[in-house]
Amino acid sequence: MFLGVEGRNRQAARPVRRVERDPGAEWDPDAWWARIPAVRAVLEAGLDLPAGVTFLVGENGSGKSTLVEALAQAYGLNPEGGSRSAMHRTRHTESPLGAALRLVRTSGGRGDAYFLRAETTHGLYTYLEALPDSPDWDLHERSHGEGFLALLERKFTRPGFYLLDEPEAALSFTSTLGLMSRLADLARAGAQIVVATHSPVLTALPGATVLELGEHGIRRTAWTELAVVDHFRAFLDRPDRYLRHLLP
Repeated sequence: MFLGVEGRNRQAARPVRRVERDPGAEWDPDAWWARIPAVRAVLEAGLDLPAGVTFLVGENGSGKSTLVEALAQAYGLNPEGGSRSAMHRTRHTESPLGAALRLVRTSGGRGDAYFLRAETTHGLYTYLEALPDSPDWDLHERSHGEGFLALLERKFTRPGFYLLDEPEAALSFTSTLGLMSRLADLARAGAQIVVATHSPVLTALPGATVLELGEHGIRRTAWTELAVVDHFRAFLDRPDRYLRHLLP
């Protein structure tokens, strides 16, 4: 694929080039998380991470969140969301995968980094508002989606390494479009972003890399070939074809 000068520069500048198993790490190949096909694929063959935006897409249990959490841990970020220095913690639920991985980084500094996940934002907001002279004191006073977007605007500001776990859970349709625009701006500025998502809207972002997770492991695909896109399109076209099997 011809990238051009700008494309080659973005690839060279991306903070993380690859994620792979740490050969010195101990891990249980029979653990539940190691048996997930997508996770096993990363442990056995590694995964190259391109510049710009990468979407991880798949059904519940396909390993999207497990991989994003592990990337956060391997990068030194709080697995419940936040930056490297975020110290909040509620209940440990993450797999040990992050400790079994290593990131192949691009030389030249670490840059900004942040992890934002929809299901743990309440705890993150509480932690942030309690910090001395916190600029984020107002997050609990906003709706879930408004707070999520405000935090993203404040923390995802410069080129760096950013992770999002199912952000669409907090957002309306129009807010999802706003997030798409924000991701596009960050990618153009040189940020590298990995997003676990179910959203057929968000994954339509032009120029993004789409990785579909499933029993096959991980494969790169086009937006038009995603199963979730086909399902949403079919449901919106004829909801009755689905509902007659679900409702009495």
